[in-house]
Amino acid sequence: MSGDNRRNAGFFDRLQTLTEAWLTRRNRLRRVKKEKSRVKNPVLDWAEAFLWAAGVVLLINQYLLQAYQIPSGSMIDTLLIGDHIFVNKIIYGPELLPGLGKLPSPVKPKRNDIIIFENPSYISRGPVFDIAQRIIYMLTLSFVDIDRDESGEPKAHFLIKRAVGMEGDRFVMERGEMRLRFAGEEGWTDEREFNKSRNWKHRISRIMDTDKYPVLEAAGRAAAFSDLGLAPPRRLLAAGGEAGGMAYPDYLALERARLETLRGALPQEGRYAALLARRRLGWYVPEGRVLPLGDNRDNSRDGRYFGPVKKSRILGRGSIIYWPLKRVGPIR
Repeated sequence: MSGDNRRNAGFFDRLQTLTEAWLTRRNRLRRVKKEKSRVKNPVLDWAEAFLWAAGVVLLINQYLLQAYQIPSGSMIDTLLIGDHIFVNKIIYGPELLPGLGKLPSPVKPKRNDIIIFENPSYISRGPVFDIAQRIIYMLTLSFVDIDRDESGEPKAHFLIKRAVGMEGDRFVMERGEMRLRFAGEEGWTDEREFNKSRNWKHRISRIMDTDKYPVLEAAGRAAAFSDLGLAPPRRLLAAGGEAGGMAYPDYLALERARLETLRGALPQEGRYAALLARRRLGWYVPEGRVLPLGDNRDNSRDGRYFGPVKKSRILGRGSIIYWPLKRVGPIR
């Protein structure tokens, strides 16, 4: 073999040795990496599964069905304290992001719908907290709510009520009972009679005894005397003390009696006349708004206090109760 051939053979032998060494090292590294990945896979698989499930839950809650827990007795007997329900979010157009914008929908809230909407008196702690609270609330299907007040009770960020008044309606309260004057009509209609004519089965609950109204109205007149800097008559003081023991007084009736007395004592004060006229003549539901009321009229902070709400602020319609098991079923 010539010298050139020997040199070439030596070169290829070294190249083969280096190649085999490199391939051997690469295969060894691949095996090590594969063994490590086998150890990590259960954790990664769990994390990926959790994130995927969380994402699905958030998407469903945000755009389709949102879990919500009933915090108060304002909708008794339709909904009870502690009921967990699903709210149909897509029907009126879901929010793009929590608290930001809404997608359009051809379906609008109609009379007697159970609606959920943002509480007009809610004071936000900031957008970051609101989004975090809603994500946790959604992920736990309404079982965990971090938005609580000083006493540890959940804040009423959202309210759920019945759509009672629609745009163009007028309504007035007489000793806790509501009368409606529908758009285009001249006469007034008793709410209970109207519901009966429509074959609606929900119950309008009352806690306050109707025979206690004279006592409550006397307490309102006594409060007016105190506002005027005068000593109330003894009979009004006695009635006021009795009214103070009521668990769920009709504050609208009490306020009307107070304003009637103030109006009589100070007829020149226009503000008393305006406030009293509202109590006597009733409220009007403007275009694009809905009047929400609780079925439990004596224990509901609703549209009688904060007024009709915009349809654009209504987030969904109550659909079904899913917890507790003994109450599972559709909401009517």
